[in-house]
This record gives sequence, structure tokens and C-alpha cells, in this order.
Amino acid sequence: MQAGRPDRQWTEAEVAALYALPFPELMFRAQSAHRRHFDPAAIEQASLLSIKTGGCPEDCGYCSQSAAYATGVKATKLMEVERVVAEAARAKAGGATRFCMGAAWRSPKDRDMDKVCAMIAGVRALGLETCVTLGMLTPDQVERLREAGLDYYNHNIDTSREFYPEIITTRTIDDRLETLGHVRDGGIKVCCGGIVGMGETIADRIGMLVLLANLDPPPESVPINMWNEIRGTPVLDKGEPVEPIALVRLVALARILMPESVVRLSAGRDSMSDETQSLCFLAGANSIFTGDVLLTTANPQRDRDAALLAKLGMRPAAVAARAR
Repeated sequence: MQAGRPDRQWTEAEVAALYALPFPELMFRAQSAHRRHFDPAAIEQASLLSIKTGGCPEDCGYCSQSAAYATGVKATKLMEVERVVAEAARAKAGGATRFCMGAAWRSPKDRDMDKVCAMIAGVRALGLETCVTLGMLTPDQVERLREAGLDYYNHNIDTSREFYPEIITTRTIDDRLETLGHVRDGGIKVCCGGIVGMGETIADRIGMLVLLANLDPPPESVPINMWNEIRGTPVLDKGEPVEPIALVRLVALARILMPESVVRLSAGRDSMSDETQSLCFLAGANSIFTGDVLLTTANPQRDRDAALLAKLGMRPAAVAARAR
């Protein structure tokens, strides 16, 4: 997974120069790239369900589900297939075109794969795109997910290579990249992004996007998450809210660097104003999560999203957002 462009890789210096462009110029370039590949008035709606919550052995400093911290999240067992499919049907009725399932594992056990694969098959039978995030995978596990019909595998790199050891010690960023390589080699599309607001620098944010853009090929789906304050986690002591224009610049950068990727405005929307979200859409974000909860954190209610899109004259994508 090397070259990120047909000619050469992006460098952090040239991407930093893009980030620093006058705001109108940056937005123009981002919107121009967006319009070449997507309908600028259409927003993909995805839904996210925690199919196994809490008790994770990883020590990710931002996460409510880590067993290392007292966050008040109770560990649960893997959900039953029928309940997951029912939740997916409700999400589809609410306008979702992609259904994402997350399990708080370092990596799945082979005994859990039968049930997860049945969930994927059941959700896919509803006509929804499928995505799961299960932690690190082996090539054999990737093959089982592919055979079940999985469309996307989510495995975020979280932040820059330099800042990564500041928030996680139980795995390395290269462990993450190894799983992404297995997923890509197994023929499953990649969903991979990161989190901002954890105390990282702007250079770290740029470095994260450069790493993603230089994958070969870049992720088909790129979620950008704003960290939600979670009591009991180490990041609470170092995290800082992301200034809205800085967030919009980051979205614009993601669109310019990865013009054919779906860019999802993910966690943190509950604290964003309508104006911030609107600027993010203008900068090239073309996917959101719908529903009241994202795993364990709050998310805007569907009626608020519908009202915002109506106000903007935008609409939910009839099918999952994809390059035209």
C-alpha cells in the first residue's frame, strides 16, 4: 500500500500549503473536486450499531469502551442476529443506505465469526450496504467476511503516526495498517479515517490525512470524527474542542486529497451548529451517521438532520454515495 496518486505521493509540506490557502480558494478547490465525482446536493445517510459493547482490552485513550478506564459503560455480549437485522430494517426505514456494525474487540475470535457473518448476510438481504468494525483481522477472517458479502471494513488509523503513541500503547499504527492491507488484499472496500480534538496539532491532522491519501488506493470511505468528551478517559485531560473553521479546512483537505472517496462527518455532530455542518458539506463532506446514538455517544436526531437538509435544499442520497 504505497503510492497515493498516479504520479507521486503527497508530501506533508505541500498539503500544509493547501491547508493554509485563503479560505475562499480552499473551498473553491474542494468544491470543484467534489463536483467532479459526486452530486453536491446529495448526502449519504449511514447508521451505526454497537453489536458488542465495552470490555475491550485495548487502552485507546479516547474510548469509552476500553476496559482500562472507568467510564460507566457496561460490557455486553455479542447481540443476536435477529435483533441486529431488525435494527437494520429500522435504519433503512429511516433513510439509511449503509448499515455499520461495531464490536469492541481487539480482534474477533473465530467462534464469533459465524454470527457476525450471519449479521452481514441478513443486513445485505435488506438491500443495505454493509460495514463492520471488529478490530484487527487475519487474512482468513477477511476471506470469511468477503464470502458473507461484506462491502466495507472500518479500521481507523485515528491520528498521525507521530501522535499515535500518545493515545494508544497496546498496539501500533503499523498493526492498524497491516489489517488494512489484509482487507484490501481480500477484496473488501476500506473505510478509514481518524479523530480530531484529542490534543493533537494541526500538523498531526495533516499527517493523518496524508497517510490516508497515500494508501494505494486511498480508502473508499473516510470518516472524520470530533472527539466527544468522555469522563474517565486520559484524553479528557488533553483534548480540546476543534475550532469550527479548522474542522472545515480539514474536511476540504480530505476532499482535495481523496476526491473519489466518500467523506463522512461522523462523531461530534451533536455539538456542531447547523452553520458548521453546512460549511463541511460545502467543503466536500457527503455522508453522515443518522440515529440518536453512535456506539456509546450522542448523535443528532433524524428530524434535526432532515430539517437541516431541507433548509439547505439538499437531500438524502437515494442510494449510497459513490463516484459518478
